[in-house]
Amino acid sequence: MGADLPAPAAELPYRRGVGALLFNDDGAVFVARRLDTRDAWQLPQGGIHKRETPRQALFRELVEEIGTDRAEVIARSRRWLRYDLPPELVGRVWNGRYRGQEQRWFALRFTGTDADIDLAAHGKPEFDAWRWSALEDLPLLAVSFKRALYRDLVDEFRFIPEASAKPHP
Repeated sequence: MGADLPAPAAELPYRRGVGALLFNDDGAVFVARRLDTRDAWQLPQGGIHKRETPRQALFRELVEEIGTDRAEVIARSRRWLRYDLPPELVGRVWNGRYRGQEQRWFALRFTGTDADIDLAAHGKPEFDAWRWSALEDLPLLAVSFKRALYRDLVDEFRFIPEASAKPHP
């Protein structure tokens, strides 16, 4: 990645962050529709603050973005995964300081109920809608510049839906 970026952007660092694949008891994953990109859905994600571990950032981001941290970590990505912003966004996002994100991804089992999810719980919402989706559908739902990353997530975590699903009585 990064070959399509103009030379100055290609020299910028990646912003360190985390991402969450939050699975419910049926093995479906949480996705939300961004207010600023209404035709695309994404997984909860965000930056890591100074003196914050990736795990701390993960649970903080869950609370900030979806209003709950009722979840337990069941797996994490083997490596940091990256995506580049498209050239037209490089100078506008994150004050032009980063070319994209380098993220540690976590798979989590949701331990709450749908009523625990509140997209407006933390002041300024990033999302206007949410739903549970099949893991395999994530790349089709994502904004174009995150599709390769989401395909990597599907490949790495494809064992989770069966592992997280609980039998129904």
